[in-house]
Amino acid sequence: MRPDSDPSEGAMAPLPEGRFSGREAFQQLVRDALATAAREGWREIVLSDADFHDWPLGERAVVESLQAWAHSGRRLTMLAGSYNEVIRRHARLVRWRGTWDHILTCRVSPAADPLDIPSVLWSPGWVLQRLDPERCTGVTGGEPERRVLLRETLNEWLRSKSTPGFPSTTLGL
Repeated sequence: MRPDSDPSEGAMAPLPEGRFSGREAFQQLVRDALATAAREGWREIVLSDADFHDWPLGERAVVESLQAWAHSGRRLTMLAGSYNEVIRRHARLVRWRGTWDHILTCRVSPAADPLDIPSVLWSPGWVLQRLDPERCTGVTGGEPERRVLLRETLNEWLRSKSTPGFPSTTLGL
């Protein structure tokens, strides 16, 4: 290290806490969260949304973050009302999903009202929650109460309001 260099140079800023507003802010938070997951080795991630239309899941950088994150012992769970938008808009994620099927669980709740399905990126240490998916406004943070409450809500959806969906391969006859 050069004597005149800042020791924090190159260090990544922690994920933000507080309110966010706007589609671009939301998408950047998703990108940053998945890059942080890869860097810090988060053991578990849950992604939940009615259709993932606004999520940047098909971007090269996002899939590269998921690729760097994916290791044995990690779990990614996705919950959606429908995966049609994922298939249509996020081809890189669909390909990645085929490779990493053994660490990815996908659940679907097609009968649910899209406004009822939580729009959340959950991890054991930090969460992003869109309170208004249409306007892309919400909150982020690492407060234990928020994380536990969101996890309980997601568990309810995963256990009793959804079924397996979005297979990694389609078998033909």
